[in-house]
Amino acid sequence: MRSLGLTLLAGASMLATACASNPPPEPTPPPVVAEAPRVAPTPPTPLPTTPVPTGPAAGSKGDFAAKSTDRVYFDYDQYNLDDADRRSLATQVSWLKQFPSTRVEVQGHADERGTRDYNIALGDRRAQAVSQYLQSQGITATRIQTISFGKDKPLDLGHDEAAWARNRNSYSNIIVEAIS
Repeated sequence: MRSLGLTLLAGASMLATACASNPPPEPTPPPVVAEAPRVAPTPPTPLPTTPVPTGPAAGSKGDFAAKSTDRVYFDYDQYNLDDADRRSLATQVSWLKQFPSTRVEVQGHADERGTRDYNIALGDRRAQAVSQYLQSQGITATRIQTISFGKDKPLDLGHDEAAWARNRNSYSNIIVEAIS
């Protein structure tokens, strides 16, 4: 039995010596995987955007002022429309036809010369001349109202011919806008 024990001891010793002379195996590197070429990511397709409107809202007082001539001027002591006035009023007609729910107040003005009553009457004739022209171009009378300020609301506070020329006018003021 002793020889069996020695044999086992010798075998274990040889095994230990054999293990000590054989280094442990080196770890295997992970397999090399070929990388696909890098491609820049495709940006997401932008959602369609609605253009942001600039300027005044369509159908507003500001839109009217931007797209038409809101004032016509008259000669001294006159209320008749000349060709230049009718061309100016054509822009108003076009705009008013585009926005049929709008209403306009045509204001008649005069310069400071003359009596208050005379200038109120002259301002009224100027406002009526513009109103009648708008109606002759297809704008219904129910959309137009007139008022005369005579010399009471001057555009220019000066007291010379240049100021008086600016104050002899008819002003179209949008009183009901087409915007909601």
